[in-house]
Amino acid sequence: MNTTLLEKLNWRYATKVFDPSKKVSDADFEILLESLRLTPSSFGIQPWKFVVVKNLEIREQLVSHSWGQRQVADASHLIVLCRLNQMTEKTVDEYMEYTAETRGVDVSELKGFSDMLKGFVNKMDAEQLSQWMENQVYIALGNLMTSASVLDIDACPIEGFSSTEYDRVLGLEEFGLNSVVLCPVGYRGENDKYAENPKVRFLSEEVILEIS
Repeated sequence: MNTTLLEKLNWRYATKVFDPSKKVSDADFEILLESLRLTPSSFGIQPWKFVVVKNLEIREQLVSHSWGQRQVADASHLIVLCRLNQMTEKTVDEYMEYTAETRGVDVSELKGFSDMLKGFVNKMDAEQLSQWMENQVYIALGNLMTSASVLDIDACPIEGFSSTEYDRVLGLEEFGLNSVVLCPVGYRGENDKYAENPKVRFLSEEVILEIS
C-alpha cells in the first residue's frame, strides 16, 4: 500500500480560507492542468473545457455569485470546470478525426466506434446529455483534487455558485460552454479553523461491500 498517497489524501480537506499571499508555482500549476487534460472520460470523448480565471477584478466580482465564498478570489488560482453546452454528431466526427490523426489510422477504420458513439448520443435528449456531460466533469474534479494533494496544494470544490451568472460574467456561451463546478487551488491560511478538524469518514466495513 502506498502510504504516501494515503497520507496526502488524509492531509487534504475542502479549504475554507486561502492565504492570498501564497501562489502556486507556474511549474506546479502546469502539472495540475496536465492532470485535468489526462482525465479519463466515457468513450474518451472529453466533453469539457477548463477555464482558468486570472483577472483578479473578475474573481472579486464572482464572489457575490458564489454565495460570498472568498476562496474564489483569495486562492492562488481559480479553475472553472465546464461541460460543452451541446453534443452532436459533429462533435463525434471531430473526435474521430483527432483519434485517427493521433493513432495514425484512417478515420474509416473507426466507423464502428463512431456509429456506436453517435447512437449513444442520439438516444438521449438535451437534458439527459447535459447531465451525462456534467457527470463526466466530476471525474475531472476528482482527478484534480487528488493531483493537488500529491503536490501539497490545497483545493476546495465548490458547487455553491450561480452557474448562470458565471456563464454570463465569463462569457462562456460564446465558447459553447456551461460552468459545472469550481475548484480554487492554493495554500491554506493559518486562520482556517477547519484545517485541523479530524476527517469524518465511515469505516471501510461500512462503505465497502465485497461480493464473493
